[in-house]
Amino acid sequence: MTLKEQPIESHEIHIRRLLAHAEEWLEKGDRLQASEKAWGAVAHYFKVIADRRGWEYETHADAFEVARSFAVEQDNPTIRTLFDVAHGLRINYYKDAKTLDYIRRQLDDVKALLDILQRAEPPVASEGGEGALKSN
Repeated sequence: MTLKEQPIESHEIHIRRLLAHAEEWLEKGDRLQASEKAWGAVAHYFKVIADRRGWEYETHADAFEVARSFAVEQDNPTIRTLFDVAHGLRINYYKDAKTLDYIRRQLDDVKALLDILQRAEPPVASEGGEGALKSN
């Protein structure tokens, strides 16, 4: 089953798992995997947002448009700024230019972005406020 064919609810599982894996890889000292997993959590969240709005998200370029559009919709430029941080982690997967400490700080930024996104657009409509994205 491709990502596009998976139900939206499954993205919450991917987001949680990828965030946890980012932290695990960081603790193991694997800068590349930590970077890619953090980016993956953000990419999955924006996929949820795009799917709900009928916005296209098939290419990497689409991710930027979804992030920009959602930041405008929410009147919150911090969303776009933190998306750029997450994208920097994706680039680091290929460049391996960032130290563990730098990645750790950017992972904190990714968590801040996911918190903003969750408050604005919970990944799964749940009763009783369940579904908070926590990696541990």
